[in-house]
Amino acid sequence: MIEKPERVFNRAAEWSELVAFAGSASPHVRLGVVSGRRRQGKTYLLEALAEATGGFHFTAQEATSADSLREFGAALADHTGGRAPYALENWDDALRVLFETVPRGVVVIDEFPYLIKAHGSIPSLVQRALDPRGWAHRGSEARLLLCGSAMSVMGRLLSGNAPLRGRAALELVIRPFDYRTAARFWGIDDPRLAVLVHSVVGGTPAYRHAFVREDVPASVGDFDDWVTRTVLNPSVPLFREARYLLAEEADIREPALYNSVLGSIASGNTTRGGIAGHIGRKATEIAHPLTVLEDAGLITRQIDPFHGRRSSFRISEPLITFYEAVMRREWTRLERGNHVAAWNNSQATFLSQVVGPHFEWLCREWALDAGPEVFGELPGEVAEGVVPDPVNRTQIQIDVAVLSAALPGEKRRVLSLGECKWDRPMGLRHLERLRRARDLLSVKGYDTSGTVLTCYGGAEFDAELRAVAAADPRVLLVDLATLYG
Repeated sequence: MIEKPERVFNRAAEWSELVAFAGSASPHVRLGVVSGRRRQGKTYLLEALAEATGGFHFTAQEATSADSLREFGAALADHTGGRAPYALENWDDALRVLFETVPRGVVVIDEFPYLIKAHGSIPSLVQRALDPRGWAHRGSEARLLLCGSAMSVMGRLLSGNAPLRGRAALELVIRPFDYRTAARFWGIDDPRLAVLVHSVVGGTPAYRHAFVREDVPASVGDFDDWVTRTVLNPSVPLFREARYLLAEEADIREPALYNSVLGSIASGNTTRGGIAGHIGRKATEIAHPLTVLEDAGLITRQIDPFHGRRSSFRISEPLITFYEAVMRREWTRLERGNHVAAWNNSQATFLSQVVGPHFEWLCREWALDAGPEVFGELPGEVAEGVVPDPVNRTQIQIDVAVLSAALPGEKRRVLSLGECKWDRPMGLRHLERLRRARDLLSVKGYDTSGTVLTCYGGAEFDAELRAVAAADPRVLLVDLATLYG
């Protein structure tokens, strides 16, 4: 086992997978695909692997095919200690030289989508090289890793009828740090501060070191000043990062429409019809943008567990939510340097459209990771949902619905129904709403005999609610300390 370098924070599971791939006993060349949104540390991780194994690492740039060939030839020569770059005629020739020059060990081609953009047939050429009679099988035992940040492009490499489908022995996605790991990475011990920071920058590791100049808020009291001196400061790289995340996706060709879709979701219009109505388009006209954003990993779609035909969308990158809800509408003021005024003008929006929904998502993440001792068994599904109340002619919003795995012929068990409040005290009225939803679901045929009613609070629980929870094991209170425990 090759030990993970100390400079690589966390990523033990990812490192283990990469080392196992690199050290496979197979005598034949093997292909791996590594993907993930930008700034997650993919290149940092793969450079560490190549360095630890003496492998070859090439990072493609956005350039023409001819320029990329020259850069590739120069990188190969540098790796082998040659005095002059390899003169490569085409990419088929480049792959031949690659497997002849680096016959074994790790071979990393980073930012592979740039090569595809410059020369669209490269995946087919790689397939031909990996075929039994191809260049890679003429004495090569290399471990080829193709890496990229354009999620829609990388997702298509191994799908459908793609040339490389069925060829990969590793398909690894480098995801943002989970919220607990992110708090440790930022060195934040206060869970309230951890939620606030995570609601802005999420779990993307590069934002701390490269984008805010190691500036970490000292306390909850310092948070407002931290926002104005970092993410809302035009001289700090993080200021324009959300715009770049969208612009870097190759499949996004109408940025204004995609920004409108994201802005609508950030404003709380999370259903397909709500998004379409908010931006003044027909629902059929936004089907493609939603699919592209989902393929790019910028939004996620969630099915309402109580209404199979109802789905909602959520922005998966917190910085984009923050940009769409706060920065976009204050952009002129921000570019003029009035970031303090812009932030003061955005406080209510930040709480309602950024922190509140983000806290609900963190609570769902906590529930998804809960052990069987919390809800009686391991969760099969965790989502938000709506329970219609026909008697009162209302709908009860369930922020955290925890259900068992669906089994044929059995009633679906509702393990927990939860409500979240970030900045308001919670009391018996919240519990009564959950009880009403539980009873309605029981009438609809769900098994609610063991349902735990859960209140997730970012503020306080009043004395009456605490007393009920202390006496009833089916009432659970989850505070910030529990969330980060």
